[in-house]
Parts: sequence; C-alpha cells; structure tokens
Amino acid sequence: MNKVDVLAFGAHPDDVEIGMGATLAKLAQEGKTVAICNLTYAELSSNGTVQERQEEAKKAAEILKVSHLLQLDLKDRGLKYVSNEQLAKIVAVIRECQPRIVFAPYHVDRHPDHGHCFELVKEALFNARIRRYEANQSLQAHIVEDFYTYFINGCPNPDFVLDVSDFYDQKKAALQAYQSQFQKRGDDAVETPLTNGYMEVVSARERLYGKEAGVMYAEGFKTIKPLKLDTL
Repeated sequence: MNKVDVLAFGAHPDDVEIGMGATLAKLAQEGKTVAICNLTYAELSSNGTVQERQEEAKKAAEILKVSHLLQLDLKDRGLKYVSNEQLAKIVAVIRECQPRIVFAPYHVDRHPDHGHCFELVKEALFNARIRRYEANQSLQAHIVEDFYTYFINGCPNPDFVLDVSDFYDQKKAALQAYQSQFQKRGDDAVETPLTNGYMEVVSARERLYGKEAGVMYAEGFKTIKPLKLDTL
C-alpha cells in the first residue's frame, strides 16, 4: 500500500463515518489520500450481521471517496485490556500507511469501546515510532505529525471545527448506507440508540457547530497537543 495522508481509526464500522465522514469527503476532494481502519467487525451488534456491516462499510467508503478501507480482527467489546498482540496489529497498519495525520474516537463516550479504541491507537502511535519495536520486521518506524480525535456520541466542546457544508450530503448518504444499524428492519430487529433518530441528532450537533463557526455544517475535533499557529 502507498502511504496515505490521513488515517482514521474506529472501533466499529460506522464510527468514523459518524464522527468525521464529511471531513473525509472534503479531504478526498482536495486530493488527499484517506484511509479508514476499523479495529473490530462489530460482531456483537444488536442488529445486522457481520457480512451486512462489511458490505455497508464498503458502500459508505465509496460514497466518501475513501482510498483504503482496512479491517482488523480485534474482538468487539474486547478492546479494554491493551495487549501486545492488539498493539502489534495497529502499529503494523500505521507503519504500512505512513499517515501524516491520525484520527481516533474522543475518549469520553457512552460506548466504552470508543474510549478503548482511543487508548489503543495512542499507545500504538508511540510504539510505531520506536525503531526496535518489531510489529513487523519489514515495516519501518513511523512518526505522525498530528493526532486528533473526533466525536461519535455526545456534543463535546471542540478545540477546532472544519467547515463541511459542501460535503454534508455525502456524509448523510454514507450513514444511510448502514441500513442495518440506523433502520429497524425485520421481525428480529431491536430498538437501539442508533434506530431512534440518531442521524438527526448527529446532524443537529454539526449544525450547531456550524452555526457557532458561521457556516452551515461543521465537524468538531479535539487536539492532543496545543494547536500551533505561525501567525494571526
């Protein structure tokens, strides 16, 4: 795989799209190479099957013009305890993609897997830069320039926002691709937070961020270190 500009990690297929789908579409339009890496297959999800979710993830990636969709096999609800095996798999992705910027879910979230995903990626980013850490002997150490977090649930106060007004229809279409998650289908389907107006809540959040920034829609992010400005 050729190196990418941006690598966005999610615990489950649909996490990245919920948090920053419009941003990825915007970056792709700008000519940047974008990759999504999902840590688990979301095999414990209340609705849908793993196969359905994988097909939906591919469709969403096509809508957002994502260059690479990567899928690891870590266990759903098994991200809590950081292990060398987990880290090695994530480090290998980082070293193979050689991203300039990495994103992961904001660690404060109602779903524990999202916070655990953040912790795993943070640890893996540190290990990826250690020359003698041998996640894969054929891959060289890599240091990313920036590491940011995106929001899945809730409405935290962002450190910065990106104007995604022109790309919000793409985000909506990408989320709608996950019919197994956002629609209650079939007699065996159950009510979840995602089937009860969830997409409308996400849109409202990003409309609020946009209003505060003076645009129609904006996606918000948190920084791990202070933002550097060369001038004002």
